[in-house]
Amino acid sequence: MTKAQNKTTETNASVSDFLNSIAEEKKKNDCVLIKNLMEEITGEAPKMWGPSIVGFGTYHYKYDSGREGDFLKIGFSPRVQNLTLYIMPGFEKYEDYMARLGKYKTGKSCLYIKKIEDVDIEILKLLITDSYEYMTNKYG
Repeated sequence: MTKAQNKTTETNASVSDFLNSIAEEKKKNDCVLIKNLMEEITGEAPKMWGPSIVGFGTYHYKYDSGREGDFLKIGFSPRVQNLTLYIMPGFEKYEDYMARLGKYKTGKSCLYIKKIEDVDIEILKLLITDSYEYMTNKYG
């Protein structure tokens, strides 16, 4: 029996080419802003994960089931409906930020934003910083 492979893995694709390929100018500009914020906060170079996720940093996970792999510590993707930010620790520990962030929706580790103006950018910076630091402290 072979182990299931993570479908989303780091690639050598160009982040710049990917961002420049976004047809909608507003979405492209929002993505460049988020890329620049995450790059500044993490001190990491952005990498493509799969065909459409821009990620920063990596961590190694291992589940009780024995499945393990590597994934991004923080990242984002321009989806059709929303700009999706991947906040890997989830949102429970960030209730204070979430209460002040603005207009958004969440999934387990996904923060969905329609447009960057819907959120308080300073609170978003705090969320990105604390999430990245948490992942770095927990996983190295």
